Amino acid sequence: MPKKPSSKPAKPAKVPVHGPQHANQVRIIGGQWKRTPLPVLSALGLRPTPDRVRETAFNWINHQRDANWANAQVLDLFAGSGALGFEAASRGAQSVTMIDSNAQVTRQLEEIKLKLKAENVQIMRGDALSVAQSAAARGQRYDLIFLDPPYQQSLLEKTLPLCSKLLKEGGLVYAESGLALEFAEGETPEWLADWEIIRADKAGMVFYHLLKYKS
Repeated sequence: MPKKPSSKPAKPAKVPVHGPQHANQVRIIGGQWKRTPLPVLSALGLRPTPDRVRETAFNWINHQRDANWANAQVLDLFAGSGALGFEAASRGAQSVTMIDSNAQVTRQLEEIKLKLKAENVQIMRGDALSVAQSAAARGQRYDLIFLDPPYQQSLLEKTLPLCSKLLKEGGLVYAESGLALEFAEGETPEWLADWEIIRADKAGMVFYHLLKYKS
């Protein structure tokens, strides 16, 4: 005897929680451009900081700075989608310098800057290490540095030591990585030994940290 067709409705396909956001756009969380969408060039495999991670990170930074952005000079060495840099600019940072080595990325960042009339933002195309070395040699100093480099390229290990020469006294580094930066006593790698991890958390495959130099 043939089976009766099932009357149960087909289950809807599962949609990944963060998938669409990463592929198309992220949003500015706070400040004058709150809720403004930022397009993401998915073809280049950009990995923008998810909205909820950024919200947590900026809460940490606000706590350290007493929510005072007026005099903040910010450097974003691996700008990508611009999510971190434009977030800082939206909150009133005095200046935000955004660096990326990809011409297509910097072109899009310029378009966003124009749309937002973000006069406190400067965008440069260049290699993060070279820019950092050059800025340090000129004596340029920042209150906050964002490090969200591509994973598996040892870029964090190369750029973080340079940041010690780029920070003002009491300055902060926000760093993302594919691995936790917290190590057991005696196992901390040399490039991280001079840094204090103020806050750290994990979301999915993203480990994010707020660091201060042990001067």
